[in-house]
Amino acid sequence: MARDESVIGCTGVLVIGTRGDAGPGEVLVRVRGGSETFLAWSAAPLPQGASVLVIDSRGTRQVDVMEWADPLNASTGAAGDAA
Repeated sequence: MARDESVIGCTGVLVIGTRGDAGPGEVLVRVRGGSETFLAWSAAPLPQGASVLVIDSRGTRQVDVMEWADPLNASTGAAGDAA
């Protein structure tokens, strides 16, 4: 099946944690005006509930993800704080 280019660059939350090379988890991604689930692969294991960024599509509703922290939601006192 063809790659799903529209999901690349979207953020999501892991519904089932990934196991790195040992196997995929499952990610819920906001895409195309709704939410969809995909099998999620990552280089290192990531826990359930982790925020992730989709970095590639493997086709057949499978994506590669990496852990993601939104820089606009930085905690108070973080570096670069102008206050």
